[in-house]
Amino acid sequence: MRTALLQSSGRPGSVDGNLKVLDEAAGRAAAAGAGLLTAPEMFLTGYAIGDDIARLAEPADGEAADAVAEIAARHGVAIAYGYPERSDAAVYNSAQLISADGTRLANYRKTHLFGCFERDHFTPGERHVVQAELNGLTVGLLICYDVEFPENVRAHALAGTDLLLVPTAQMHPFQFVAESMIPVRAFENQMYVAYVNRVGQEGEFEFIGLSVLAGPDGVARTRAGREEQLVFADADPAFLAASREANPYLRDRRPELYV
Repeated sequence: MRTALLQSSGRPGSVDGNLKVLDEAAGRAAAAGAGLLTAPEMFLTGYAIGDDIARLAEPADGEAADAVAEIAARHGVAIAYGYPERSDAAVYNSAQLISADGTRLANYRKTHLFGCFERDHFTPGERHVVQAELNGLTVGLLICYDVEFPENVRAHALAGTDLLLVPTAQMHPFQFVAESMIPVRAFENQMYVAYVNRVGQEGEFEFIGLSVLAGPDGVARTRAGREEQLVFADADPAFLAASREANPYLRDRRPELYV
C-alpha cells in the first residue's frame, strides 16, 4: 500500500485552515496512487495553542471528523490524523483513522503524555493497542512519545500490526528518534513504522520534521527533510511476510523471563 506522509504544522489554531491543507494533500496523495495519507499529531488544531486545545476539542464523531471523512471519500484515500478529542469532561490527545469511503475505522488516545505541557492539557488514554484492517494490512496507531516505549511497539507486534502509524510532534533536540530509533523499532518488531512529524517553530517548540517510513529490515523507505513536504513509500505485505519468516526475533522470545 502506497503511504503518503504529510509533514506539516498546518495552520495552528485554525481547524478550517488545516482541513484545507489536508484536502490539498489528499488530492496529491490520491494522484500519486496512495491508499493512505497520514498527518501529524494534533494536526487539526495545532499543537502549541494552549487553552485553545480545550476550546477546539471535539468528539471522535464530531464536525471535524465528518469533514475529514468527506475529504477521504471525495479523494478515495484513507486518512489518519491527530486532533484533540473531547469525551465528557476529559480531553485526549488522539489520532483517528478514516477509510477511503469515509468510515471511521479506529480512534486512539495517547497513553504516554510528554512533559508538563501535555500533562496540563490532556488526560492519558488507557488502551495501548488500537488496530484496524486497511487494504490487506493490519494498521495500528500510536502517538509520538508512545513509540519511544519499546513495550508499546512490541505489544503491537504481538497483536499482529503490519503498519504502525505514529502521528508526531517531535521537537529539537530529539531528532535521534526519527533518525535512529524508528528504524530499530521497525526491525526489532518486524513491521512498517510511519513516523509523521510537525515542522518549524510553533510557540515555544521547534519541530524538527524528519518524518520517516521504515521497513521491517530497518531501512528507511522515505525520509523528509526539515521543511513542509509530502513524501511517499510503499508498505509491501509480501516483503513483510518474507522478512518475518527470515527474522527470528518474535519466535525466539522467552516471555517467561521478562516478568
